[in-house]
Amino acid sequence: MAEVIASSLIEIIFQKLANEAFKQVARAQGIQSELKKLTRTLSQIQALLNDASQKEITDEAVQQWLNDLRHLAYEIDDVLDDLATDAMQREFTKQTRSKVRRFIPTCCTNFLLSTRMNPKLDNINNKLQDLEKEKDRLGLIVKGGRSKDLNRKFQTSLVDSSSIVGRQGEKDALVLKLLGDEPCIENFSIVPIVGMGGVGKTTLAKLLYNDEQVKKHFKLKAWVCVSEEWDPFNMSYIIFQSVTGETKEFKDLNLLQVALRDQLRDKLFLLVLDDVWSESSDDWESLVAPLKACAPGSKIIMTTRKETLLRQLGFGKLNHLQSLSHDNAMCLFAHHALGANNFDSHPRLKAPGEGIVKKCDGLPLALITLGRLLRTNEDEIKWKEIEDSEIWGLEEGGKIIPALRLSYHELPAYLKQLFAYCSLFAKDYAFDKEDLVLLWMAEGFLKQVRLRKSTVERLGHECFDELLSRSFFQHSPNDESLFVMHDLMNDLATAVAGDFFFRLEKEMEKNFRKRALDKCRHMSFVCEEYVAYKKFEGIEGAKGLRTFLSVGVKERGQSNYLSNKVLVDLLPELQFLRVLSLSGYEISEIPDSIGKLKHLRYLNLSQTKITHLQENVCDLYNLETLILFGCNLLTKLPNNFIKLKSLRHLDIRDTPLLKDLPLGVAKLKSLQTLSKIIIGGENDFSITKLKDFENLHGKVSIQGLEKVKDATEAREANLSQKRLTEFEVEWSDASRITPMETTDNAILDALKPYNDCLEKLGIVNYLGLEFPKWVGDPSFRQLARVSIRGCRKCTSLPPLGQLQSLKELSIQDMGDVKVVGSEFFGTGLAFPSLERLSFQNMSGWEVWSTNSRSGVGDSVFPRLQELKIKGCPNLVEVSLKAPLLSLRVLKINNCGNRLMTSLVHVAPSVTKLKIKSISGLTNEVWRGIILDLKAVEDLEVRRCDEIRYLWESKEAEASNKVLVNLRKLYVLECKNLVSLGEKDEEEYNYGSDLLTSLSLLQVFRCENFKHLSCPNNIETLRISRCYSMACVFFSKGGGQKLKSVTIDYCKKLLLLKKELGEGGEKNKLLINSKSMPMLENLQLQSLTSLTTLHIRNCPSMDVPTAGVWPPNLRGLYIGRLKKPISEWGPQKFPSTLVDLALLGKTEAATNWSQLSHLHLPSSLTGLTIWNFDNMETVSEGLQHLTSLQHLGIGWCSKIKDLPETLLPSLLSLYIWECPDLKERCSRGGSYWPQISHIPCIGID
Repeated sequence: MAEVIASSLIEIIFQKLANEAFKQVARAQGIQSELKKLTRTLSQIQALLNDASQKEITDEAVQQWLNDLRHLAYEIDDVLDDLATDAMQREFTKQTRSKVRRFIPTCCTNFLLSTRMNPKLDNINNKLQDLEKEKDRLGLIVKGGRSKDLNRKFQTSLVDSSSIVGRQGEKDALVLKLLGDEPCIENFSIVPIVGMGGVGKTTLAKLLYNDEQVKKHFKLKAWVCVSEEWDPFNMSYIIFQSVTGETKEFKDLNLLQVALRDQLRDKLFLLVLDDVWSESSDDWESLVAPLKACAPGSKIIMTTRKETLLRQLGFGKLNHLQSLSHDNAMCLFAHHALGANNFDSHPRLKAPGEGIVKKCDGLPLALITLGRLLRTNEDEIKWKEIEDSEIWGLEEGGKIIPALRLSYHELPAYLKQLFAYCSLFAKDYAFDKEDLVLLWMAEGFLKQVRLRKSTVERLGHECFDELLSRSFFQHSPNDESLFVMHDLMNDLATAVAGDFFFRLEKEMEKNFRKRALDKCRHMSFVCEEYVAYKKFEGIEGAKGLRTFLSVGVKERGQSNYLSNKVLVDLLPELQFLRVLSLSGYEISEIPDSIGKLKHLRYLNLSQTKITHLQENVCDLYNLETLILFGCNLLTKLPNNFIKLKSLRHLDIRDTPLLKDLPLGVAKLKSLQTLSKIIIGGENDFSITKLKDFENLHGKVSIQGLEKVKDATEAREANLSQKRLTEFEVEWSDASRITPMETTDNAILDALKPYNDCLEKLGIVNYLGLEFPKWVGDPSFRQLARVSIRGCRKCTSLPPLGQLQSLKELSIQDMGDVKVVGSEFFGTGLAFPSLERLSFQNMSGWEVWSTNSRSGVGDSVFPRLQELKIKGCPNLVEVSLKAPLLSLRVLKINNCGNRLMTSLVHVAPSVTKLKIKSISGLTNEVWRGIILDLKAVEDLEVRRCDEIRYLWESKEAEASNKVLVNLRKLYVLECKNLVSLGEKDEEEYNYGSDLLTSLSLLQVFRCENFKHLSCPNNIETLRISRCYSMACVFFSKGGGQKLKSVTIDYCKKLLLLKKELGEGGEKNKLLINSKSMPMLENLQLQSLTSLTTLHIRNCPSMDVPTAGVWPPNLRGLYIGRLKKPISEWGPQKFPSTLVDLALLGKTEAATNWSQLSHLHLPSSLTGLTIWNFDNMETVSEGLQHLTSLQHLGIGWCSKIKDLPETLLPSLLSLYIWECPDLKERCSRGGSYWPQISHIPCIGID
């Protein structure tokens, strides 16, 4: 389908050649004749494209001819873009009357440019003429064709996507299976939906997932799109997010799955695994281990094209989802093509319609796609052309469904190119429409279809909506604001993109280096934690590359690193780049060479660590989009922004250190995105300038409103006419021009945004006495998130309770509010959609009541899931009419015990409770609270210094009443806590049989904590800075499930102890007994589940004398024990160990080879060494660690070298407080040439 992009590029070339300003450049450079010749030959070739588009389907020679034309069209476009950019530069130089220019006559510069351009144009014309001469050999003729109306009004979908035909029987049968209680070995059973691609497996799964009976039956649900790459961490994380609503960081799969298991335990759970490709039962086991804790009767719906995995899981005969019957297929096709269920009103179309339906083989995806292609088109000839197309007969090995290829073939040329571009994105990628449109615009794909009265961006949105309406995109099942592409559509995009587009994925790297890239123009690569330079070996051949796009979302809490050589060595070679995205990488500085990429239209450096942009970035005259959001170290933008005449989108959200807008930004009238507006500053930006940005829309934050004189100025900004989706206003106490409260009120009133689009609102440091009426007005129907903070003169909250779509609300630093009541809730149902509510630092707040509200049956917060109250010490009275039955997460910080008692009492379903600094929380008060925590699964107690025990003997003896569902317990900084239970200090094993569900226990900085009796089923144990801790006790049979252990700074702790022996004879611990001073008392080799072990700064402990460690250990972090590491005996580390950190203590070794007794396993991928005070060299003794990827050396002041043979494979290198190494590893140092390729280099 090379004709598509060739014709699109030729259209763009003609537009440039016809431009009057461009003609002036051509005349000035004396190249009119070459350009006329080029135009003439291109016109002759363009006339052949209609015929070529038909013949390329079956004729490989024509395909090759079109590919050559497409390649040449790119070259032509690049040359013309060079000319146009030079013209822009000369025009700006002319306007600024540079002193240098005064002494260089125009004729000289024109001569230089024409001398440079003439040979290029001659070469291009010769190639173009050669292609034109090929027409006779290929049999290409001038052939008329119905031109498509590029400016027609775009249509939208005529039917709801949930309209399904012919699946009721399958749905009913599967609903019975889901609701049934069939016997199974595990607590869950699998409900498979097997069938070929496009048959409707996912659609059927969605029907089941959203069925009302199913929703009522299962307590928890999750949907995971699996696709070809089986990633147990990502899949587990999606399930965890779905069931908790949390975005929490996990360092490894074990910790994540432990947390997930705790959330699922004993709950009826429905999971959809959509589009499973894996055939490995090992893959399956890597995911489902935590799922086995769910309640019996839980179900997993698996949609897949393959039977292999299901066979391995014990399935015999599998019923495949069948294609639709002919009648149902006709009904579905008519539904999408004609908006009817049959052809009764269109009898002429029935015959070709039946022919098309027959060729679709009853596949719903094909029927829907072709139906939408023909929607509202009642031309019988067109229907007949589709029925008789040669595409139906193509042989593609079954991968690309002919009906889908046909639907692509029938797209207008401009949509074909936009669709092919999506091949750069991996399967299951979640598309943001706005972002994709900006990329299309940067590539020049939207220029040929621009409408007179529309912006390019709006046209791009219409193009996207057209592709959506034709089923090339679908709404994401997890987020309606995002979009996904069916796997088959992704395959189609990849197939039609050809050699000009390339997506570099992890498993493709070897093939990539073998591939010829001379024709590649657009390349993407997956955003990963470490991206090495060698990943791009071979890209040097792609000299004409236009797109260098990092694709993917930065995971919360993860840092991503890109090799500096990519920036320094690779990017300067890519002179024709139009799109450059390095979003999400730990880049602190960009090279000057980026300012020389004169074709660049789109530059995305968001969420990087840059502090400034070089001045020469302002030489990017073509730059349309500059994205810097989330650059939290950015302090300054270049001064010459006025040169960026083409700039349309500047996103500088979340840049807290940026205090000034760049000089000249107010004159960039084309700006549509200016996400952060700073009033005043050194460049004295006025709010009245906003009226000049006619198309300003999207996300806007205005800071410095204290510098606005009055409401007249604010009103002049004309925000009520701008379609904002997010809006934040912020005042500062510094240099206030408007100290009067009434003025602030009038200004905020004048800034009222357009109400139909607003989704998020923030008000910061507003000093009016009350809020304008528009704040909380129910007419803001889309408003979902509101944050109000620092409005310290307001005595009441605005009436937010009637905002129907509000899901998140945060109120902070409003110390003058004393009562929250009816003025906040309004009348009738209040906060019907609210899910998260936070009050912080409300020092004057005393009463929270809904009792004064009028209306029978009024209720509040019917959907509230999370409540946080922090810094409200005077809030005592909480009077809610109805209990908070939906509340699952409760966080209380720096408040009184009466507030906590009352909230716990009205929230019986809370599963996660975090409390901190609760005044008056004595043992007696806590004893009353703990009885209300039956549903709590996750409990954190911090800085509650009046508690001595978490439970006393009476509660413990009636253990069915104490924290019966607790899975995780965090006890932090409780100074007077002695032990978990009252009897723990008397009988070491007393608490072992309590908390039988507990899997994670952390005790941190509890200075008087002495005895810990561990529950038997514990899996993760962390003890840190408990200086009085003398005993950690496991009863007989306990500790076997341990997976991760951390012991740090426990000076008195001698050993971890288990009861040994059989029958009544038990070997109990004698505190500080020297008869058993080793870790082996825990029988480490028997802990087969233990994968992570941290033991540091425990001077009374020692390593096992036999050097035997848990057999499946993967991470060990150890040191500063009784003996220095150099005095340890021979060690027998398991071959599973991949990460090792050694913390030295008065070590005598000067050469690493002197530590050969450690026998480090070659499986290590990460090694860190600290505090080896006398170590001078590590160049020997580590050569066998050929798998090493991460090396850290810290506080080794005498060390001078690195293990040079290991440097080429490193992905990270950290040096801390090693002066000689620091000098050698810094830029310009002797090691820099050997380490500059490493993506992550940290030197302190």
